[in-house]
Amino acid sequence: MPIPASTIPRDAEAVRPLFAEKRNVVPLPYRKVSIQAYDGPMTRDAIISHFLGREAYRRTEFVVLRARGGRHAVIAVDSSDREPLFAPIVHVEVLTLPENCSYVRNPDTDCANRSALAALAKQHGVGRDGTLICEGKYDHVNFIHHPSPFVLTVVEVAPPEPPKLFDLVRHVLGYADLPPILPILERIELKNLVRNMSAPAFLVPCRSGGLDDLGAPVHYLDERPAERHDWTLIGCERSLQFHRHYYGDEPPRIEMCPRVIAGPRSEPTILKCCLWEFDIEREGEVMIVPWGADLPMIERALREICARAAQGDVQ
Repeated sequence: MPIPASTIPRDAEAVRPLFAEKRNVVPLPYRKVSIQAYDGPMTRDAIISHFLGREAYRRTEFVVLRARGGRHAVIAVDSSDREPLFAPIVHVEVLTLPENCSYVRNPDTDCANRSALAALAKQHGVGRDGTLICEGKYDHVNFIHHPSPFVLTVVEVAPPEPPKLFDLVRHVLGYADLPPILPILERIELKNLVRNMSAPAFLVPCRSGGLDDLGAPVHYLDERPAERHDWTLIGCERSLQFHRHYYGDEPPRIEMCPRVIAGPRSEPTILKCCLWEFDIEREGEVMIVPWGADLPMIERALREICARAAQGDVQ
């Protein structure tokens, strides 16, 4: 039963909202979220009146209300004391009402992953003024309130398939504790670079699937062909350096370096470059990682990008 309103501290009404106006609110761990049936009017005043004074489990900070007709709302609650197993609710903040709330069942979405929830929100057209509730993997429920993910352009060549850097970024976002990030692939199709171009032969950096049929004989730089052919090199500056070392000259070349092709950017971008061998580096809004970057290095790059955004340098 609710506790009489007269016993609730008078200053409870003065508690300022903490979440309603914030962006990218994702409760973690999602044990903070309770799911409760609700039969009352779906209005701000009615919901506050219903929950104020009732008891809440000490780990409950948010409640997803499930009403008839598939309507939902989300509230934040604060108790008088978080030490006992249950304590009276002294503050209720309504984050969203049914008109701005979407409930999605998606068993492939990890509800503990901010970026996954942000991607699902975008998929279902839930913008920064809405709230997405997800019933996801393991039948767990969580939400993202006012989703406004950090959009990151990933410039990468293909093949291989999937484009490696883009795949690594998505892999890191699957486990790292990071703000919501929405990676967008800017794909450089290597075959398109040689479209409508004729050459007696081509020299490519290595045996990457998809570059073995270019309409002319294909040779592989990493195998160091014994004979110098009349070829056109598809490669970057590092490949050209290898060619100079092997054969003492410079062949015609088609540039394939993501850094060179991308050029200066005004939006946050991550790409890789063979001239970077051991560490990451930032040039303006572009984060550069080595061609052989591993997952820890990609995670560090993403953290640096997010830290820069948090400082207000990136809008």
